[in-house]
Amino acid sequence: MAIFAMTGYSVGMSTMNVSLPDELKSYVDDQVGGGAYGSTSEYVRDLIRRDMDRQELRRLLLAGATSQVGPAADDGYFAALRDRIRSGA
Repeated sequence: MAIFAMTGYSVGMSTMNVSLPDELKSYVDDQVGGGAYGSTSEYVRDLIRRDMDRQELRRLLLAGATSQVGPAADDGYFAALRDRIRSGA
């Protein structure tokens, strides 16, 4: 198993050691080596942020699915919305 560390360089950062199978470690190294990320820590932070965003989106979608039905989003609805935006209301 390969191990890499998320190292914090500024206040408020913590270190976390993560064990990965060689195949996943190689994948992370390829992502960093490809120039998309500056370090393995940056890559892992991005993954965590994306997961947080995904969970928030899921929460919002579920809240919307269980909420009351709103007005129909037809041509009249969008015309009224544009009028409200133009008037600054």
